[in-house]
Parts: sequence; structure tokens; C-alpha cells
Amino acid sequence: MKFVTTIIISLLFSPLLQARYKEAVDIKRQASIKFPLYVASPDNKLQIRLTYSSEGCIKYSFIANSKTLITDSKLLVSGLGQAVPKTVSHRSVRSVWKPVWGKRNSVPELYNELAIDLKTYKLLLRVYNDGIAFKYDFDDKIAIEDLTQFNFNGNYTAWYYNGEHANIGPEKLADCGNKRLPIMTIKADENNYLAVHEANLTSGEPLVLQSKKGETLFTVASKPNDAWKVIMYGTKPGELVDSHLIELLNPPPAKDMDFSWVKPGVAVWDWRIAGAQVDGFKYDMSLPSWKRMVDFAAANNIRYLALDADWYGPELSKNSDPLKGGKVAEVHEIISYGKTKNVGIWLYLNDVGGRQFPIEQTLKQYSDWGAVGIKYGFMTGSPAEKNERTRMITLLCAKNHLVCDFHDGPVHPYGQMRTYPNAVTREYCQAQLDGATVLEPGTFVTSVFVNMLAGPLDMNNGLADLTQKGRTHAPSYGTNTTLAAEAARTLITFSGVTVIPDIPESYQKHPEILHFIAAQKMPWLESKTIEGEIGKYIVMARQAADKTWLIGAATNENAREFDIPLTFLKIGKYQAMIIQDGDNADYRTNNESYKTSQQEINSHSILHVKLAPGGGACIIIRKK
Repeated sequence: MKFVTTIIISLLFSPLLQARYKEAVDIKRQASIKFPLYVASPDNKLQIRLTYSSEGCIKYSFIANSKTLITDSKLLVSGLGQAVPKTVSHRSVRSVWKPVWGKRNSVPELYNELAIDLKTYKLLLRVYNDGIAFKYDFDDKIAIEDLTQFNFNGNYTAWYYNGEHANIGPEKLADCGNKRLPIMTIKADENNYLAVHEANLTSGEPLVLQSKKGETLFTVASKPNDAWKVIMYGTKPGELVDSHLIELLNPPPAKDMDFSWVKPGVAVWDWRIAGAQVDGFKYDMSLPSWKRMVDFAAANNIRYLALDADWYGPELSKNSDPLKGGKVAEVHEIISYGKTKNVGIWLYLNDVGGRQFPIEQTLKQYSDWGAVGIKYGFMTGSPAEKNERTRMITLLCAKNHLVCDFHDGPVHPYGQMRTYPNAVTREYCQAQLDGATVLEPGTFVTSVFVNMLAGPLDMNNGLADLTQKGRTHAPSYGTNTTLAAEAARTLITFSGVTVIPDIPESYQKHPEILHFIAAQKMPWLESKTIEGEIGKYIVMARQAADKTWLIGAATNENAREFDIPLTFLKIGKYQAMIIQDGDNADYRTNNESYKTSQQEINSHSILHVKLAPGGGACIIIRKK
């Protein structure tokens, strides 16, 4: 029987058989289960090996390219009775996801799935070409404890999410000995990278990991939930960045939900402009400044203006009515004015106002006014409560055709943008201008390999005046980038709304920088991390909706030079505009120095760029 089982599984996952499947195919077995069981990825490079231990639980090992990275780890929850394997079934899916917006316009959805009926609950496992996932199906039962293990097969190096602070790491696994928040990004060696997270958390407590000092075994410190636990995999860290595994583990939108109205893009923002003075005009958060921002947006392919706090009264006051207070009349006027310029208006809503007044009525009214989205700030409650409320607000926004951005310690993203494409971004990071401390260059090139794996980030990059003098809400620290790096970060940071924080005149002083930002016409047709190393540097290419290719490069505190191959281009002649740091640029001393050049190129060309300490480079490539 063991031999027959092995033959069936081998046939199921053979490349020849897989090639014939374009839709989901179910194959089920009801015979007795013989361990070990194996589930391979469609390309046969990744594998899960399952055993059943004498202590009465299933254990897994994760093998990538014949190398065991996680070994002999429990797949178990307690409180539901003994996990006794009864039946097993297999399923293969070969499909394509066409997102409303995202890193690319077409995403293969390929995986092999194994489901084990354990008498009191079910265990589901999937293996994709870029990782694995598993979840426990309790039905209506309540599990008491999540005993899942991640027993890493070596003292690897890891980085972790750390709220609105610099990421934790690099840290050896055995040096942890504490609780850690995902995403957990791991470098096993030069050719093997992992990331631990969860997907489709519909209810329960968000994932928290923990370990004991001196061990490489991580367990779950949070209560059981219904999410997929995910282990992303890549031979390079950039492959983690380019993955869609988290989104694919979420369901598609409900059939009665139409999201064709969701339009990603760039937004100008009123919070950081307040106090700036230019040509006798002083910016503040009121109608005259909003109109100047809308005019600038309309002239430069910028889709939105975001109105931030206090427009309906002091945001932390229980008496501030988000429908009647403060500058509501001016808000009506700017929404109407924005429509004449084809610029949509976002409205800020604090959790205080969101709870003091009926949220259903508030969001419906914003939609009726003609607003296009909300930025929701300072949500209170436990992580589980915040997740429930975030999902509720996202659904209400979807029903009212509002896109949404959650700020100030939000619940981690877990692929909601597939089910709710209106969930366009989240401040799941140390934002450049909304944190209490400066965003160091090394933090940025760490966050893109850690936080950004969870989903789209609102990081507030894109200043064009790095001094920020005279601003009402200016941070108490300097900006640790160069102008070229600031612009590059707007492209590198994946988000459904790229919120840029400066006044029009600052961008107009640097027309090449403005041109690069304005060229970011979303939704993206394609994205590719060309090069990158966690905490050191990243080079990202994205193809805009008009087929223009854009490249952004950023480094940590160290200067670097890159030769960027252009093999992703189709055959033909192209013109490249290259913006890079000036010869003497440095984020600490000479951060506004940059130079621009033009070059004729093709798919065989290699572009050489030089990045200053804390610097960057931006490239626009158009076909001739």
C-alpha cells in the first residue's frame, strides 16, 4: 500500500501531468494513511515531508532544492481532542489571478494541496513554487492553544517588524529568546531566504512568535486563529519581495462586489505642507492651500489629495463631529473643485470620531459627498479587536466605494487587497515623517524586505525640500536621504497610494524629480526586484500603465555603484533618463546634490549608476 500511495502522489505532482491542468483538479483518497507523506511544489523544487509521531501529532519538514531548512516541527492545536489521522485528499490548482491593481497585472496561481482529516479538525497544507502554507480548520470548535513549531535547521539570521521603529535585526535565531512580531524575514545562507507570516486572518488574534534563548525553535505565542501560516521562500531576498503568496491565500472578492472603481495612484498631502511660505503665500490646512495642491496634482498626473487630521475639529475630542464639525463646508467645496480637475479627495477619520458617531452613517456620508477614500488613524483595542474593526471598516468602505489607508500601529496586512482591492495601503512600518525618530537609510532598505512582504505600505517618502523649515508639523529630526533617494523610494515602496508630503513649489524646483514621480502611472503592469540585500540596498523596476519602465535604487549608509542589466526590456530602441546623486552627495552633508543624463539603450544595455551614502538613483525608460 505504501508503494501504491507513493506512485499516486508522484504521478499527481509530475510535471507532465501538471502541464495538462489549467483549472483546479480534485483527487481524493479515503484509504488508510501511510506516513511519511510528501507534498511537492508544481515545479518540484519545494517539498513538505509529513510524519506522524508517537506522541500523537503530525510533524513537518520543509525542504527547498534538496536542502532541509525547517525540520521535525509540530502541526498541532490543543483543546480539540486527539489528532488522529482518518483520511487524506489531494488537490492541484493551475489558474491565473488578474488583480484590480498590484505589483503586476497577471499572477499565476499554482499549488498542490493536501488535506488531512484529523477526526476533530482538519489540517490543510499547500505548496507553491515560492513557499508553503498550512492552516487548521476547526469548524465551530474552539482550540485552546496553538502548538505550531518552526524548528529551523540552523542558527540563521533574522529580521522582524518592530512597530513604528527600526526593524529588529540582523539577529541570530539563537540570540532571540523573546517574543517577535511578523513578518520574520530569514537568511539561511546566500542561496536560501525565508519569511514567516500569516494570510487571510478573518478572526482571532494576529500571529506572535516566540523562542527560548539559545534555541532555533520558534513557537506561537498568540491564541489559535483561522489564518494560513505562511513560509515564503526565495533563492534571493528580491524573490520574497516579488512574491504574491500572501495575497493568493486570500479569497477573491465576493461575486456581488465590483471593484473596477478602485484606482491606485500618487497623492499629495496637506499635513506636512502647513506653515511653508513661498512667494508671499503661507500654506495651511484650509481651502486656499487645498486648491493650490489640487491644481498642482491635476497638472502632474497626481490622482489624489489627502486631507489629514483636525478638518472636522480636534481629532482627539469626543465632541468633534466628523460630519458637521470644523471645516466641513470647505471640504464640500474642495471635493467639488477636485472633481472639476479629476483629482479625488481623501478624508482623515480618527478612531475617536469613528466610535463616537455611527461609522456606517459617517462612511456613507463621505461617499455621498464625493470623497474617494479615508485615512483611519489611532485605532484602539486589542490586536484581535483591531483586526475585527479593520475588516468591518474595509467592508463598509468597499460598499461605499471608498479606498482606505490605516495608520498608527495598524494590524499587520495579510493579503486583504485580493478580497478587498480598496485596502490600498497601511502604515505597517516606521514611516518617514509620521514616526518619533528619524528613518535611517539602513532601516528603509531593511523594511522593504521585511514589512513590505506583508502588503502595501504608506511610508510618506518623496520630499523635495529636505530641510522642512517653518513647517507646522515638521519632525524634530533631519531627513536622512538624498533627493535622488527620496524619489527612488516612492517607486520602491509598494503601495496603492503613494503619498508625497511636500508643497508644489518644492517639486517644481526639481523638474526631473517631479517627472519621475509623475511618471508612476498605476496600476503597474510588471514589477521586478533586480538586485537587493537585506539592510544594504535594493534596485527595483516597475512598468507603468503606459508601458514606461521606471527603476529606483536605494542604499544604506554606504556608497555603492551598480551595473543594472536591462534584459527585462523587449526588443527595440529606448531612451533612458538617469537621475543619480551628485559627485559629492552625501545624506549627512550634501543631500540635495544630483545630476541628470540621457542615454540611448536597448535590452542588451547595462546602465551604471553611482549612489552616495544614504543615496539613490531614478531611471525613466521610454521606447523611442
